[in-house]
Amino acid sequence: MQTFVTEAVDWPETAPALREQVRALVAAYGERDPVRRANSWTKANPQFSKKLGEAGLLGMTWPKEYGGHERSQLERYVVIEELLAAGAPVGAHWIADRQSGPLLLRLGNEELKRRWVPAIARGEAFACIGLSEPNSGSDLASVRTAARRDGDGWVLNGQKVWTTGAHVSHFIIALVRSEAGSERQQGLSQFVIPMDTPGVSVKPIIDLTGAHEFNEVFFEDVRLPETALLGTEGEGWKQATAELSLERAGPERYLSSMVLFLELVRYAGAKQDMALQQLIGRLTADAWTLRLMSASVATKLARGEDPALEATMVKDLGNSYEQAIPQLVQAAADLGDTDAATLRDVCFYLLQVSPSFSLRGGTREIIKGIIARGLGLR
Repeated sequence: MQTFVTEAVDWPETAPALREQVRALVAAYGERDPVRRANSWTKANPQFSKKLGEAGLLGMTWPKEYGGHERSQLERYVVIEELLAAGAPVGAHWIADRQSGPLLLRLGNEELKRRWVPAIARGEAFACIGLSEPNSGSDLASVRTAARRDGDGWVLNGQKVWTTGAHVSHFIIALVRSEAGSERQQGLSQFVIPMDTPGVSVKPIIDLTGAHEFNEVFFEDVRLPETALLGTEGEGWKQATAELSLERAGPERYLSSMVLFLELVRYAGAKQDMALQQLIGRLTADAWTLRLMSASVATKLARGEDPALEATMVKDLGNSYEQAIPQLVQAAADLGDTDAATLRDVCFYLLQVSPSFSLRGGTREIIKGIIARGLGLR
């Protein structure tokens, strides 16, 4: 039976300098509002993303030929850990830097790579992922958006939903049914679609906090060239599920509520409250364990291994952790205290949005099924 084996992380010698570089950028250009600093990897600020690109902090591990910087996976980990711990507004470039760029480098034709990858590394091109569809729930394979061959290209029709960041994105990588009459995981392909293509439209989905992060995306007779096909026709399911593994083990899977934890530490510093001190100790120990697990996955990726099961475990445990923080703070702290105004605002915001944390990148039920299969339990 496969189990999760953590290992000592050999942090690069450049880590201290990278941390200082990120902290300086955040101090100069980052978000000030503590509520907006929570769950920050969904908060878009294109100007901040461009500053990161100018500083060489996007596309860090990619080939220089395509605008990257050929730095290590652990150097990139240091940067994103610092950004998330500080609540920096990284939502505009997040998906493009985390998964779309690597996917294009691995599977894209030369035209796609040249058009998009250097622009992502400069912080000038953002991406969204077209997976979920209406009335499908967690059933990703029930794709109805369809692409049909037409001459030397394709015509695309359909709809995607819960598309994070579509309103600020320059392109979408969509999973569509490219083989008429196919079912489930068969006959699916991925296409790279510029958002300004005629027939593509975006409708906002406003969440219960009034924020605009999700969208519906509509495709109405969208004409695409043959070069829009990503990878191999009919291999879309395999490509998309491999792409999802890039989502699941980063520090964003346990740091979404870290701003609230830091506010709790600040608030408790002026109180003589044993319950708050014990809660801080517990949350610190849990965060440190998750950090070790997450960084271990990054180390294995750097060696060229495929720690897909370990990444899925990090996502599940990390989601539980970041969802628990606002509930534990609400139970332990006196949020009616006049000194707790900021703590209260951040806590109430996260109480509203944190239930969604376990949906992104795969629902908890799907994730537990993947873990059970990987452990030989089903």
